[in-house]
Amino acid sequence: MARTIVIGDIHGALKALTQLLERIGIQKEDTFIFLGDYVDGWSQSGELIAFLMDFQQQYNCIFIKGNHDAWCEEWLATGKADSKWLKHGGESTVKSYKTAVANKAAHLEFFNRMKNYYEDEQKRLFIHAGFSSMHGPEHEHYQSNFTWDRTLWEVARTMNKRIKKDSKLYPKRLLLYNEIYIGHTPTLHYDIKHPMNCCNVWNIDTGAAFYGPLSAIDADSKQIWQSDIVKQLYPSEKGRN
Repeated sequence: MARTIVIGDIHGALKALTQLLERIGIQKEDTFIFLGDYVDGWSQSGELIAFLMDFQQQYNCIFIKGNHDAWCEEWLATGKADSKWLKHGGESTVKSYKTAVANKAAHLEFFNRMKNYYEDEQKRLFIHAGFSSMHGPEHEHYQSNFTWDRTLWEVARTMNKRIKKDSKLYPKRLLLYNEIYIGHTPTLHYDIKHPMNCCNVWNIDTGAAFYGPLSAIDADSKQIWQSDIVKQLYPSEKGRN
């Protein structure tokens, strides 16, 4: 049976991704939805992008753009590195492109093709961070919210199990979709190392950039898979810490 498998923020951890895919036991008919932040953190950002470009040739993939990807895309396009980006993992990405054999032009095209968000036929939304419009992301005034917004997740956490869905106080943003899948905010912030579900929002970022594992979830069955703690796969590195 075809599965829809959602994968959280990877942050240059190619070893974690390949381990995770092995544990999933991927099948040719599976669809893979990656929630963004492919780069910045561990040492294999360039190699990871090359791997994903090859992977999409064999499997049905949807790539959502994260804030770190937008930074990297700008650097690949202009050669100018945002100073804030360099401090938040960009330096490791620049280094990886110096050591890895990579076609930067082809990688830039890959970043250009990434989606801001994706909606499927089951009324599920897949987005890196969030959106602020109560009418949905297609009405979003601030495009940066797709990669930066944390209010959607904060609202879901605050409302979780406190207000019934049929209440007039229930957030309208959360009523637009059956489910919403996000990354961006590591569950490690709440001392949790597995995907979190609040209201109808699933947060799949389990802190792979730091000291958590890389996670994936079957959007239908809700089966979860995880890599080892990523730090254990890169013992001589610091990640984004």
